[in-house]
Amino acid sequence: MKKSIKIKLFIVITCFSILIIGLSWFFNAAYLEKYYLKRKKENLIHYGEIVKKDYKSEDILFQLEEIENNINGNITILNNKGTIKYTSFMTGRNNKGMSGFTYKYLKDNIKDLSKGKEVLDTFIHPNFNTKFLIYMTHLKNGDYLILQSSIASIKEGVNIAKDFHIYIGLISLIIAIIIAYIFSKVIIKPIIRLNDITKNMAKLDFSDKFSYKSDDEIGELGKNINYLSDKLDKTINELNKANKDLKKDIEKEKKLEMMRKEFISSVSHELKTPISLVQGFAEGLKDNVNEDRESKDYYCDVIIDETKNMEKLVKDLLDLSKLQLGKFKLKKEKINLIDVVESVINKYKKVFNERDINFRFKNNLREIYVLGDELRLRQVLINYINNALNHIDERKEISIKITKNNSLVRVCVKNSGNNISKEETEKIWDSFYKVDKSRNRKYGTTGLGLSIVKGIINLHNGHYGVINKKDGVEFYIKLSIKE
Repeated sequence: MKKSIKIKLFIVITCFSILIIGLSWFFNAAYLEKYYLKRKKENLIHYGEIVKKDYKSEDILFQLEEIENNINGNITILNNKGTIKYTSFMTGRNNKGMSGFTYKYLKDNIKDLSKGKEVLDTFIHPNFNTKFLIYMTHLKNGDYLILQSSIASIKEGVNIAKDFHIYIGLISLIIAIIIAYIFSKVIIKPIIRLNDITKNMAKLDFSDKFSYKSDDEIGELGKNINYLSDKLDKTINELNKANKDLKKDIEKEKKLEMMRKEFISSVSHELKTPISLVQGFAEGLKDNVNEDRESKDYYCDVIIDETKNMEKLVKDLLDLSKLQLGKFKLKKEKINLIDVVESVINKYKKVFNERDINFRFKNNLREIYVLGDELRLRQVLINYINNALNHIDERKEISIKITKNNSLVRVCVKNSGNNISKEETEKIWDSFYKVDKSRNRKYGTTGLGLSIVKGIINLHNGHYGVINKKDGVEFYIKLSIKE
């Protein structure tokens, strides 16, 4: 079972308090009486020295009475013949009673006193059965000074002090326990808070911060944990970002590798058919398979058409490569976009008629100028129209529309046909991507047209896109108008 540091701290403080109170009571019980007796002896000696010093003064009697009160005892002064010169005993100044016993005690120690020695001893008085402390000394004029003080009051006072100390100790212990509880709670509260914060940090939650306002070690620890939390949060976020970037780079690399493989496969596929046709018809001409002029002309026309297809593919590949490498240069100038669109439409009128295309041109503008490369913008429109021709349905409807919206001009090419799925609307701008997976070569498409449109319009700082309509698909470009 886990023990709380709060309980441990409480127990330690309580035990320490009990130890201090116990030691105090022990020393009081064992040494207080001895200490009190020692101080009593020192007082008797001290007051004896005062009497020695001031014995011949006029106010000696007043001093003797004051000393009697201070020592809580009796004073007796005798001459060298044993006659009492001063005593505080109630029995009077004679050699009987208390004074008689004192005289006897003096007589027993007279030799030591005459040699200048002092007598400090305890005795039990036979008349009162009380323990006394007695101090005797020889005065300068030959008299003897005797100070006596009962030590029964010492024992009584010590016993009272012991009892009082027990009560005080118990009260102090209760107070100490209460203080220990409060102190341990106050001390442990920020530690518990720090523990909760570190638990959250272990769960990668760095939002919780330590707000203990103190300059002690706990406050310093809290500041360090906050700093560590911020650093970990920042580092982990950076690592997560780096991991995401790395993941994106890996995915991008995989995608590029896949695109490279698809590109090689697509180029190989696009070149394989015309090369096979050229090779086949060239071998036919060489072997004189058909000797009539008309057949030979047909063979030559096929070879020329397929050569043109290969030439177009190579040109598109070169354009796309330049666009991707940033080497595609534009010759920008102020041009009338209406003229560009109309010239492209005129080029396709024969094609529209031959294929029975229902073509409409919607435009209410006579002229609108843009800053661009006329040749490349024509290429964009041609690619859009070719794309429309390649994906038109049986309704055979194609329309081109020019509109103006504030500072932008919008040109759109719409054809009747099936809508493009949301997933494919992003992919159709990639190289060699075809919605028709069969790679039908009926109209000589290479799958690079929309990729080239994307690159050219980006260089014009314009916009491009595709919108599914109810009756078909609309491809558009947007360019800034040049005033």
